[in-house]
Amino acid sequence: MGNVIVVGASLAGLRAAETLRTEGFDGVVTLVGAEAHLPYDRPPLSKQLLAGTWEPERVALRQPSAWEPLGLDLRLGTRAVALELDARAVVLADGERLPFDGLVLATGAAPRRLPNQPALAGVHVLRTLDDALALRADLSLASHLVVIGAGFIGLEVAATARARGLAVTVVEALPAPLVRGLGARMGHALAAVHSDHGVDVRLRAGVAGFVGTDRVEGVRLDDGTTVPADVVVVGIGVQAATGWLEGSGLELRDGIVCDATLAAGPPGVYAAGDVARIPHALLGEEVRIEHWTNAAEHGALAARNLLATAAGGTGRAYDAVPFVWSDQFDARLQILGRSGGDDDVEIVHGSVDERRFLALYGRRGRLTAALGVSVPRLVMPFRKLLAERASWDEAVAFARTQDA
Repeated sequence: MGNVIVVGASLAGLRAAETLRTEGFDGVVTLVGAEAHLPYDRPPLSKQLLAGTWEPERVALRQPSAWEPLGLDLRLGTRAVALELDARAVVLADGERLPFDGLVLATGAAPRRLPNQPALAGVHVLRTLDDALALRADLSLASHLVVIGAGFIGLEVAATARARGLAVTVVEALPAPLVRGLGARMGHALAAVHSDHGVDVRLRAGVAGFVGTDRVEGVRLDDGTTVPADVVVVGIGVQAATGWLEGSGLELRDGIVCDATLAAGPPGVYAAGDVARIPHALLGEEVRIEHWTNAAEHGALAARNLLATAAGGTGRAYDAVPFVWSDQFDARLQILGRSGGDDDVEIVHGSVDERRFLALYGRRGRLTAALGVSVPRLVMPFRKLLAERASWDEAVAFARTQDA
């Protein structure tokens, strides 16, 4: 194998490129990225960078001195527009065709937009570094922010803007924030954290339209009310960035459909990170996971499996316990595993009223997830239990042995 192309200058893409080198691959590694920036860390975009306490150089995933030893052929600011599997080539927007022996697809995801979302100044999405800088500039001149969507990004933006002194309204169509994953009870607990800090949380509220001619002035809700807004952030989730792969021959279904080793079907073609949909043995279902740890672990595993199969070996299945965290105001949320809105849930330490608690989720007698709010020391031990497929009774018994 003489060369590998990594499409996506993301965390997953960077980890793939680095792992190829640390595993001894000395061929050409080309890293293609649609953005002009070197790979950077996304979690600070909605927090420290948006708050103005960090500048762009602090979100870089690697220092400038780390790049030369990797010996990468960097193609930044260059979008991949097609994949020719028969010819084994990636086509770039400028028409260049890059042949490959091995390929890792790590193109991530793109923000969803509202149906008929107008092109008004002051209406933002947040996914990229440039998005964050544009939003930060607008917030510096604003007094009232409306966030549409109470997912992780929406809630983090709301917390950051409120800490900056803006009036903030969060509009969520569902009965509670993150209700599909955490259920109504825990979703309302997170809403309470925001209400404590003066965020106006509007639940079961749909968006009927926007007010404003050139610049947004407000958001019309489906109950007939209008919420004033200098700035609006649409945070209603993301979709896998697979449009450029239509017609390529890869199976696409809300992501690139892979086997458990991240192999996408054709020899030497792997996917990693937000874009990869895999059967997850530990979870017992097909999943596409959009979290930081998943992207980092996928990138490294995809590279190792690519090298292993190129050498005639076999790849290893990805079966790590999912983990995500989110900082909102003075609360740190941590979630291990994968909960569902209908799972049984029990608070085993602390209480919602204290805004400090550990909750366990279970389904059919088995532990499925652990949610901690501002109890970081209590959460991580449950990763081992989840990996071991602990029963609900075992998990509750273990929780009772922990010191609060």
